[in-house]
Amino acid sequence: MGRIAYVNGRFVRHADAAVHIEDRGLQLADAVYEVWALFDGKLVDAEGHFARLSRSLGELRIAEPMGRAALTYVLKEAVRRNRVRDGLVYLQVSRGAAPRDHAFPRTPVHPGVIITVKAVDRVAAEARAAKGVGAITTPENRWGRCDIKTVGLLPNVLARQAAAEQGAGEALFVDDLGFITEGAASNVWIVDQDGSLRTRDTNANILRGVTRNTLIDVIRETGLKVSERPFTPADAVGAREMFISGAGALVLPIVKLDGAMIGDGSPGPVAMRLRKLYIERAMAAAV
Repeated sequence: MGRIAYVNGRFVRHADAAVHIEDRGLQLADAVYEVWALFDGKLVDAEGHFARLSRSLGELRIAEPMGRAALTYVLKEAVRRNRVRDGLVYLQVSRGAAPRDHAFPRTPVHPGVIITVKAVDRVAAEARAAKGVGAITTPENRWGRCDIKTVGLLPNVLARQAAAEQGAGEALFVDDLGFITEGAASNVWIVDQDGSLRTRDTNANILRGVTRNTLIDVIRETGLKVSERPFTPADAVGAREMFISGAGALVLPIVKLDGAMIGDGSPGPVAMRLRKLYIERAMAAAV
């Protein structure tokens, strides 16, 4: 069975999926998206992603394309038709198709909806986590509303490409004050020398990570200390551990930053423990 996509009310072969040439997501990046991890065919952190989707749509004044129950059904049907047990579900909602103009369409149009599903090799993902990845830093050059999960990701694309060209797994943005904001596709964490966990607060220009929020709950349940305060690349290099979190990464150790070793250059015990605990929680709560 080939891959199946959902586009504007229809399930179609992935190879045949298409949107209108004047879809505003295509021409103006006037769209938002969400990504759910899949464990055993179920949506991970489902409620958090639905809530963030609604917030992003509201911030851009894009209408909800359908009710929660209907959207849940379509997402799960896309998963079923693709026969994916472990993977990622991508949802994109644009303002819709209308004659190109920067202002919103004068006559309201129905939002455009795209859903795709892809498999993830969990064995390979665990092997990658057990080894850890490198990261690079790059100047923060994104717009001032990174709290909205829009498809306007060109700075992230260029940052990730720079990381790939240097053999790294992630690029971390650094703001004008010298603090790390977040990764190109992740939130960033360190474990201080005193054993405390730190991650950037959401009052900064960062995405309100759903995985991040769940991970904070997991951390507090373990009795570890966590604070939402900024840190520099130098702080990260001097930390015991560093890791990133996200729907794709889950919890992924960073073992080098700009070529400098973090800790002893191998995944630390805190990150690996939190990865295990997060996955256990995600599997138990997936819907």
